[in-house]
Amino acid sequence: MLQAIAVFIQFSFYSFYVAKILIQRRQAIQTNQMGRGNKPKKVLRIERITLCATVLALLGSVGSIFFTKPQPSPAIATIGVAVGVFSVVFFAAATLTMKTSWRVGIPQEKTELVTEGVYRISRNPAFVGFDLLYLSTCLLFPNLTLILISLWAAVMLHLQILQEEAHLRNTFGEEYDAYVRQALRYLGRRRGA
Repeated sequence: MLQAIAVFIQFSFYSFYVAKILIQRRQAIQTNQMGRGNKPKKVLRIERITLCATVLALLGSVGSIFFTKPQPSPAIATIGVAVGVFSVVFFAAATLTMKTSWRVGIPQEKTELVTEGVYRISRNPAFVGFDLLYLSTCLLFPNLTLILISLWAAVMLHLQILQEEAHLRNTFGEEYDAYVRQALRYLGRRRGA
């Protein structure tokens, strides 16, 4: 039963990801710009390593679902499923709220700074969605390999966030700084905001 639920969570999460890319492709928007384009070498390197880490995390998750016998307690299983469902909802909200500004990687073109919807409580809700998805799978199918891969992917996503924040600061200036003063990097709002 946990395997079927975990497969459904993974499928739902990545369906939003792929659907968003396909929808934007029909609008002549190149969504996936990860590790591509005329960017500084350090930016490209981090994007490419992040891409490898996230693909490996997906493969590790799927492998764990099918080849690791789940043994969490009922309470941990419930938490794992809840975190997984929340990851899908949070990620879907992020991609839908961004409308046509959503990109994978630092965009070559200028997009709109989105600060509404789920972005009021997280500057990086899509990344939070990925991290929660990894956590969910680790809770449901714990094994050392999956945990290490998931931690590596989370660290790489954090490095990608830092690059994107520098890009947003350079692109939007004070408008972005004002946003940073309101919403936290991962989850929450600043006091008085």
